[in-house]
Amino acid sequence: MGVLESIRGPRDLDGLSQPQLKRLAREIRQFLIREVAKTGGHLGPNLGVVELTIAIHRVFHSPNDSIVFDTGHQSYVHKLLTGRQDFSHLRQSGGLSGYPSRSESIHDIVESSHASSSLSWADGISRAYQVTGQTDRHVVAVVGDGALTGGMTWEALNNISDDNNRRLVIVVNDNGRSYAPTIGGLARYLNELRTRRTYRDMYQGSKVLFDRLGRPGRAIWRGTRGALHGFLARFVGNERMYSNLDIKYLGPVDGHDEAAVENVLRQAKQYELPVLVHVITEKGRGYAPAIADDADHFHGVGVIDPETGSPLGTRAGKIDWADAFGDRLLQLAEADRRIVGITAAMLRPVGFAKLAARFPERVIDVGIAEQHATTSAAGLAFGGLHPVIAVYATFLGRAFDQVLMDVALHRAGVTFVLHRAGITGPDGASHHGMWDLAMLQIIPGIRLASPRDGATLDEELAEAVAVQDAPTVLRLPKGSVPADIPALERFDDGVDVLRRAKRTDVLLVAVGVMAQVALDVADLLAERDVGTTVLDPRWVVPIPGSLIECAALHRLVVTIEDGVRVGGIGTRLRQDLRAAGVDTALNEVGLPDAFLPHGERGELLADAGLEASQIAADILDQLAGAKLPAARPVDTRTPH
Repeated sequence: MGVLESIRGPRDLDGLSQPQLKRLAREIRQFLIREVAKTGGHLGPNLGVVELTIAIHRVFHSPNDSIVFDTGHQSYVHKLLTGRQDFSHLRQSGGLSGYPSRSESIHDIVESSHASSSLSWADGISRAYQVTGQTDRHVVAVVGDGALTGGMTWEALNNISDDNNRRLVIVVNDNGRSYAPTIGGLARYLNELRTRRTYRDMYQGSKVLFDRLGRPGRAIWRGTRGALHGFLARFVGNERMYSNLDIKYLGPVDGHDEAAVENVLRQAKQYELPVLVHVITEKGRGYAPAIADDADHFHGVGVIDPETGSPLGTRAGKIDWADAFGDRLLQLAEADRRIVGITAAMLRPVGFAKLAARFPERVIDVGIAEQHATTSAAGLAFGGLHPVIAVYATFLGRAFDQVLMDVALHRAGVTFVLHRAGITGPDGASHHGMWDLAMLQIIPGIRLASPRDGATLDEELAEAVAVQDAPTVLRLPKGSVPADIPALERFDDGVDVLRRAKRTDVLLVAVGVMAQVALDVADLLAERDVGTTVLDPRWVVPIPGSLIECAALHRLVVTIEDGVRVGGIGTRLRQDLRAAGVDTALNEVGLPDAFLPHGERGELLADAGLEASQIAADILDQLAGAKLPAARPVDTRTPH
């Protein structure tokens, strides 16, 4: 039996020798490569924190000591060491989450995948332990250097240093990358520490000196190297970044030397006041394909060949929404010098790679700082440019105030492109982009578009960047761009007619990629002699006037959207219908106001009732008056 198989909980680590710990680290990396290759997941970050996580669990006693990960995608090793070694359905329905999950283990605390929050969590937890007299409990926050680019981290550090009589250890996992290489002044400073010759030469020189003393010298060196790290760090000035914060600094330490990490963590634990431990790791450690991947060192992978790292699957010839967006944006930027791109540490995932390669001076990576990105964009617009901010839909919630008060209030021409809008699938509750429609449509003057295919993406992006006096938003789902759905007709206000029938029983209003679902519903209703019109508004906010006019001619209106029903596009259309005096019954089909689990996108949509057969069955009941809202009776005075 391997060492990993013998680990059922953190305390099983206590009796392991150094050779056994090294063997355990190898087995964990082999396990991660083998298992994550089958399901996909965050491979590179976890390969980089193996020894660090082992050391944390040997020094601190979870769950009595609280461990908070920022972000939780680096928690796979933590899961293995806390008794969760069935990765066969990782990030799939019924399987382990790709992030910490309280429903899985008492060792998990923070489930959110949003970065830069761990120190605020740690601040609160450690304050609670102090106030309630739980003085035997420590709090450990594991934060990546990429998360240090987020403002919340520094707000938390400011508060921690103001009331620093707490047992709090901050572990900075410094691998020089978040998704991509970490950027900004702080990143340059950490990189200087990581590579500073003075520190490296003195550290290596001390090791050589003790090696010359033979076995006793090597024993002394192993026992004192944690202290030596701290001494040398102070000698070469690494502490100065945190000196004014009144937080003890230890490091930098080699994050792949388990004994050294363990020694420095024991020092931090004994200090009994807030301590920052600077640990240098290598993303993708031990897996050659990940190390060779300059883009992101296999930050997140799909199903791959574990030997080569090559992707497997049936996506040949298909293009992602992010790539389609990036291609079109580059075309527009070549014709319009005002266009600039802004990303929050996700240049490649949001499709900016080609724009950055062609016009590097016109792409700004602000780090994990969505609030700053949004207000900076307002300033860029004031200066005569047209910023395009591309982020995951779930992350724009962090900048709502800035969208409202800095962009919209000042009528700034800023375009937001929200990737992974709607159901994202395997990354779970905090990654689903299902709140954007409800959240953003309340902003005065905003214009929201949701392309159904590649052709409408091209059109709507061009239309968005042409708007100079209001914020515009395009929402793009996760996955591949579907085949184009041609319109039968386009109304003067831009609404596309996708299906007509001789009878005007039901009007289906489809938001974005829900257009295909709406067409499938129309086919099922046609089999029951129900006449259905299918419209794609393209720009869903403000509500186009032709939707109101068409609704008045039908017995029932059904909106289909992959956002929450509460406050969604259906709700907005209902209000506009009432304001116009149109009493046609309307049913909103969308997602529940709940935190949905991880799983395949199609499964989650079906569970929420967003599949054609369920929608069609409900409509038939509504037409028959057997289910609310009941359709308007047939008016024999008008043709149907």
